[in-house]
Amino acid sequence: MTEPRLAAMARSARSVARERAERARQARERAARRARRIRTAWWVVAAAPAFVALLVLIRVAIPDAPTGGADGDRQLSSAVIAALRPDPSLLDSVGRGQGVTPPTPIADQPPLTADGKPLVLYVGAEYCPFCASQRWPLAIALSRFGSFTGLTASRSARDDVYPNTATISFHGSTYVSEYLAFQGVELATNERQGRRYKPLDTLTPEQEAVVNTYNAPPYAAQAGSIPFLDFGNRFLQTGASVSPQLLAGLSHDEIAAEIVNNPDGPVAQAILGSANAFTAALCVLTDGQPGEVCDSPAAAAYQAEVGR
Repeated sequence: MTEPRLAAMARSARSVARERAERARQARERAARRARRIRTAWWVVAAAPAFVALLVLIRVAIPDAPTGGADGDRQLSSAVIAALRPDPSLLDSVGRGQGVTPPTPIADQPPLTADGKPLVLYVGAEYCPFCASQRWPLAIALSRFGSFTGLTASRSARDDVYPNTATISFHGSTYVSEYLAFQGVELATNERQGRRYKPLDTLTPEQEAVVNTYNAPPYAAQAGSIPFLDFGNRFLQTGASVSPQLLAGLSHDEIAAEIVNNPDGPVAQAILGSANAFTAALCVLTDGQPGEVCDSPAAAAYQAEVGR
């Protein structure tokens, strides 16, 4: 066999050996990849329960973000419920309070009634910080003549002045009293819908007639202001009787604590003083009933303003 022939055979043998080595290397890589996939699959299966448990822990540790500027859970705490029905002696001790704008008497108007009883009409909106501060004394005063069910915790809008003012909402609530009727209208939520807030309650034709008449000049500086209160067409309150600035940065329970535990503080002085002014007006509507409320020092504090 010639030398060139031998060289060619040697080159062919080396080529075959290289091809075999390459196939073997590729086979080893495929086997390694399969092994890694198997290990990964088993790790996922084994770790899944722990991962789910971790998600549960995270879900418990991090509560739902508040919706619409509210506290997430809209249920009132026991502290807030107690503050909305404070001890009468606390109201008596505060008397006129401080920082209060009492309702304005109006004369010679037809009585505003519902179900044969004097009617108190409130019109506001959940986004409104001035409505937020107004609801505290109004609910306290009305609770001296009857009882609420269905009140909920809320906050004013987060993108308005005095953002996130802690308050209650009258939406969906019911008021029962042998002396008075109450209608609380919350026209909008505290959540944006485009440039406006989401609509909520709708005025009835009767309520709209009251608003068009008394929430406009000459009874109000401008038409359509909120909060708006009509006490049986005997007294009007346009705008808040209590400044929301007093409640800035306070939670619902902190406001409740100020009302109950710090009667000399500015929050209690304004809220309880305003509740006493409303109580005096309500006693005019009820002809002084019940006597234990209307003959109290709390109601007498604003006797000159309401003409009793």
